[in-house]
Amino acid sequence: MPTPRFPSTFLILLLSGILCLLSAPARSADLQLSSGSRQNILIELYTSQGCSSCPPAERWLGALQDDPRLWKSIIPVAFHVDYWDYIGWKDHLADPAYSARQRRYHREQAISTVYTPGFVVNGKEWRRWFGLHSLPEESGRGGILSANIHGQQLRVTYLPPKDEQGPFALNIALLGVGLTAEVTRGENAGRKLPQDFVVLQYLTLSPEEARWHTALPALKKPQGGRLAIAIWVQRRDSLTPLQAVGGWLREK
Repeated sequence: MPTPRFPSTFLILLLSGILCLLSAPARSADLQLSSGSRQNILIELYTSQGCSSCPPAERWLGALQDDPRLWKSIIPVAFHVDYWDYIGWKDHLADPAYSARQRRYHREQAISTVYTPGFVVNGKEWRRWFGLHSLPEESGRGGILSANIHGQQLRVTYLPPKDEQGPFALNIALLGVGLTAEVTRGENAGRKLPQDFVVLQYLTLSPEEARWHTALPALKKPQGGRLAIAIWVQRRDSLTPLQAVGGWLREK
């Protein structure tokens, strides 16, 4: 059988296609985050579905969805504590670890006492939310925190300023936004409470170097809501955040 012959133009196109495939970049990440060199503002709210004074604070936090600074310079998270569960309503979003985190802030003298609703802004107690006062300004220079999410894989690097020493720890919070809790007992009985930026899963990592790689827990998109992620870095011996990033997660 004679050897098939292809026109030279066909061979050129074939080779060009192969070269394009070989030189094509890998599939881009699902989400890429970078803080820049100015410190972002991490807002932590300690709250409970069983606390009658908490809904106004939660509404204030939820309103940050419409703030143009969201994820650019403001990273909000809501930790639900469990120490009000005994008064008639068990908060299904609460975790003893979140209560322990707030108590550690108290031990580190960052907050005056353990209470709800309690705000901590960049590691310091902040009580001015109820007067609609503006948030504290960013503290200025910070390290550069970068995160890359591909599928369920998360890679994070932190480049600290020259005068900042480790070792460092990484915090990862998977958040639910646009959720609703129907409370049937306790101080908020009969109320439907909006739940925004609420921590659904929380991880901490402490490697020797300021590089982290971990698999994220698989979470389904909540009905009527969205998923987001907040990532921040601190020294191992202190809860005070050094830099933070966050963003919306892509729907699966």
